[in-house]
Amino acid sequence: METHDHLIVHPDNAIVWHDGRLYLLDQRHLPEDADFLAYDAAGTVAQAIASMVVRGAPAIGITAAYGAVLAAREAYRHYGADWRQHVEGDLEHLAASRPTAVNLFWALKRMRRVMDALDGGDPAAVLLAEAHAIHTEDRDANHRMGALGAALIEGPTDVITHCNAGALATGGYGTALGVIRSAHTAGRIHRVYADETRPWMQGSRLTAWELHLSGIPVTLQTDGAAASLMATGTVGWVIVGSDRIAANGDVANKIGTYMLAVLARYHGVRFMVAAPTSTIDMAVASGADIPIEERGESEVFTCGRRNMAPLGVQARNPVFDVTPAALVDAIVTERGVILAPDADKLREHMA
Repeated sequence: METHDHLIVHPDNAIVWHDGRLYLLDQRHLPEDADFLAYDAAGTVAQAIASMVVRGAPAIGITAAYGAVLAAREAYRHYGADWRQHVEGDLEHLAASRPTAVNLFWALKRMRRVMDALDGGDPAAVLLAEAHAIHTEDRDANHRMGALGAALIEGPTDVITHCNAGALATGGYGTALGVIRSAHTAGRIHRVYADETRPWMQGSRLTAWELHLSGIPVTLQTDGAAASLMATGTVGWVIVGSDRIAANGDVANKIGTYMLAVLARYHGVRFMVAAPTSTIDMAVASGADIPIEERGESEVFTCGRRNMAPLGVQARNPVFDVTPAALVDAIVTERGVILAPDADKLREHMA
C-alpha cells in the first residue's frame, strides 16, 4: 500500500482531493489501521463505495461527485471533444454501487447537470469545482444542523446514537454526531452511549473513535442493551442520521434504528433524525418504497477471522430498516426543524 505523508488522519479529513487524485480514509479497518487509499478512475471509486471503504450517505454522495470528475477527465483524455458521449457508463457504475442512500443519486444528478451545460472543452476544472462545492456545502450544512438539533435538547442528559453519522460519514463534523458535538459544547449532553452496530461495528470502531478524539464522554454498548439503559431514565434522546427519508417522513437508516425508535417511544425517550435535505427523497411516497440493500451472509457469520455460526445455517443481512414517521419526534436539516414529521410538513420544508 502507498504511504501518503501529506494527508492527516482525522475524521474530518476522510475524503481528500489532492494533486489530481481522490484519497479516501479506509474505514473498514479503523481504528486499528488508519490508511488512505488513492483513486484515479471512476470504476475503482465505485468499487470503494460498494466495498465500504467509504460509507455514510453524505460521504457516498461526495465521493461519487469526485468519481464523476475522474470519469469525465478520463473520457476527455481518450475522446477529446466527444467526451460526454463516453462518460455515461462510468456514471451508471457509480450509481449502482449502493442502492439505498439517496445522496449518491442526488450528487450524480447534480454533476450530470453541470456536464450537460458544458461544451466540448476539457471539463475537469468545472466539474472539480462543483464536487468541491458539494463537499463544502455538506460540511457547512452539518454545522447548521448541529446548532439546530442542539437547541432541542434540554440538558444535561445522556443520549444514544446508532451506527456512525459523524465526520467520517459526511463531508465533516457530522449529522447526528454534529448535533451531539454542538450539544456537548453547550453543556446539554453529559454522555453518549454508542451502539456497537453489528455486523460492521461502525459504532464501536468509528463513532466511539470520533467521540473519544473529540473529548466527548462515550460508552459503548451492545445493540441489545438499549432498552435496559432507557429504563433507568437517564437517556433523554436517541439521535441518529439517515440514508433516505421518504416524502411522508419515514426514515431509512442503519438496521436496528427502527428497534431503537420503538423502544424510545415506550420509554418516553425522544427520537431525533439529523440529515441534510439531499437525503430527503420527495419522489418516494413512503418507506415501503425505499430499496433496502442486503449484503452477503458472511458478514453475519464471521467476526474478524473467526466463524461465529455453524455451517449450513442461513443468515439475514439487511443493511437498513425503515422507521415510521409516527415514531420520529424531530427531523433536523440545514433548513430547519420538522417536529412530528408528516407528508404536509415535509412538502412545506422542501418547497
